[in-house]
Amino acid sequence: MTGPEIETLIGLMARLPGLGPRSARRIALRLLSEREQRLLPLIGALSVAAERVRVCSVCGGLDSRDPCAICGDPGREPMICVVESVADQWALERASIYRGRYHVLGGLLSAIGGRGPEQLGVPKLMARLDGSVREVILALPATVDGQSTAHYLTERIKSFAIPVTRLAQGVPVGGSIEILDEGTLALAMSARRAVPG
Repeated sequence: MTGPEIETLIGLMARLPGLGPRSARRIALRLLSEREQRLLPLIGALSVAAERVRVCSVCGGLDSRDPCAICGDPGREPMICVVESVADQWALERASIYRGRYHVLGGLLSAIGGRGPEQLGVPKLMARLDGSVREVILALPATVDGQSTAHYLTERIKSFAIPVTRLAQGVPVGGSIEILDEGTLALAMSARRAVPG
């Protein structure tokens, strides 16, 4: 029905999170139908992003400079908020409720998934816990892997004598931080509590 170039485009788009084959087909049709207004600017933006956007060597976030704008901002509070993904970091930034720094794990500890502390950059997080950090906030999902990761990090951070807190109310069990609205995130961040241990 369509040429291989179109099918390849649809197939690649269908792999994106939240898009299935039908949505990918509709988007591909729109892009190809409106080549000048949509397709060419998108190609340009993707090309620039692929060339310039990098993983921050300090926190693991994404930016066009290294260290990223957040790590390079001297006005940030001396706190580190540990998140599972860049999407979670962006959600907290979008809510404008937190003015500290971040550490993006890039996943959670998982024996089944073969992800241990080294794969998540935990040694890099520990290296950041110098005398200037006054609190570590664990903004991890309320899942089994999220709880295991939080427990492991709490045990590791104890030796630094830095308070460790977790997000509180508003984050549902099994929920993902990136899908929460700003109000829920604000409540969860303001009502965080100390991690026992």
